[in-house]
Amino acid sequence: MFDKILIANRGEIALRVLRACKELGISTVAVHSTADADAMHVRLADESVCIGPPPSKDSYLNIPALLAACEITGADAVHPGYGFLSENARFAEILADHNLHFIGPKAEHIRLMGDKIEAKKTAKRLGIPVVPGSDGGVGPDDDAMAIAKEIGFPVLVKAAAGGGGRGMKVAHTAGDLALAISTAGNEAKAAFGDASVYLEKYLQKPRHIEIQVLGDGRGGAIHLGERDCSLQRRHQKVWEESPSPVISPEARARIGGICAKAMQDMKYLGVGTIEFLYEDGEFYFIEMNTRIQVEHPVTEMITGIDLVLEQIRIAAGGDLPVTQDDIVLNGHAIECRINAENPVTFRPSPGKIARYHPPGGLGIRIDSAVYQGYTIPPYYDSLVGKLIVHGKTRGECLMRLRRALDEMVVDGIETTLPLFRALVREPAIIDGDYHIHWLEQYLAGTSLEGR
Repeated sequence: MFDKILIANRGEIALRVLRACKELGISTVAVHSTADADAMHVRLADESVCIGPPPSKDSYLNIPALLAACEITGADAVHPGYGFLSENARFAEILADHNLHFIGPKAEHIRLMGDKIEAKKTAKRLGIPVVPGSDGGVGPDDDAMAIAKEIGFPVLVKAAAGGGGRGMKVAHTAGDLALAISTAGNEAKAAFGDASVYLEKYLQKPRHIEIQVLGDGRGGAIHLGERDCSLQRRHQKVWEESPSPVISPEARARIGGICAKAMQDMKYLGVGTIEFLYEDGEFYFIEMNTRIQVEHPVTEMITGIDLVLEQIRIAAGGDLPVTQDDIVLNGHAIECRINAENPVTFRPSPGKIARYHPPGGLGIRIDSAVYQGYTIPPYYDSLVGKLIVHGKTRGECLMRLRRALDEMVVDGIETTLPLFRALVREPAIIDGDYHIHWLEQYLAGTSLEGR
């Protein structure tokens, strides 16, 4: 087991990793920018090191500063959390060159799955069903048009190196294709430094379903069921739940088995998430995230497995904690991502939290690094915290979530709490009858005033 882990992140995920380390008896090092000097994980860590000014490029993305922090403190491993350097294969390689352990997948798998075109080819080779689309990058030429016509309009133009909705455009007709490719390519170049784009069939009303996997790096791998992440705004997840309201046990076993087998064949190490669009009973691979996910708590709540703790333990050479036959899904869990944003315009609302009261009671979990008097800085993401609720059934979970949302207080800044208080009372949400476009359509036609 590791002696000391440096947590190369901030906010709630840094605190989440710190808690897992403490339960394993591992010393912790918090790194922070000058803007995060008063952060909760900095206060609770055994040691802390300031690694630069507020901009991420000068602090949390500053690899030399992170290496120096490891050397100063004697850390022997680095946990990257999510975001920042968590899917940076070169970072993993640099750590290895300095005899430091990267708590995450092998660099080759990070690099492979970070290229969306290669990831799709790999998924297809491993027997994972994929969305019909181009085999590689395309440009605004006759070949692109031929591929699009073969797939059938509408088609989705996607950045090969991207994610989070950037470098993604829909071409509804042949006349839209050239502009969509050009615009997506420009966005991809600006966001990722790579203008490569590819084509996929644009599904009309799919669900976003993802399978959580865990591998030991030696050919052992299991899946931990699915999460439904279909409630999204601008391709950013807002609400996640597990199990999905529309996935049968038979479908879960089928797609989960395919994913676990693929990870066994890859000799995948650590946690990962294989993401699909699901429509008309069919799963279509879209990407794989080679890191811990923001929404991992809902899987933890229904399986009883601490994913971050197991991520650390397996990175240190440990075996899988259970076999596939041991995995039993217990009840239902929902997570709401509560952000410091205006609930109507989604304009960021950084500032000082004047009053903070998290909800409590049976089945309620808050993953947050804020506290009363804490100032949310304007330099990073706007996450206040994640409210995770568990119940014996989905109906009980929704009732418990409604109570928890009404009880939660965050004053001094604007938050998206009013949005979730509205959503949990919507008939379509209660019935589980929604898709990836539902939330944006709902927001376009509703008012959240008075919530």
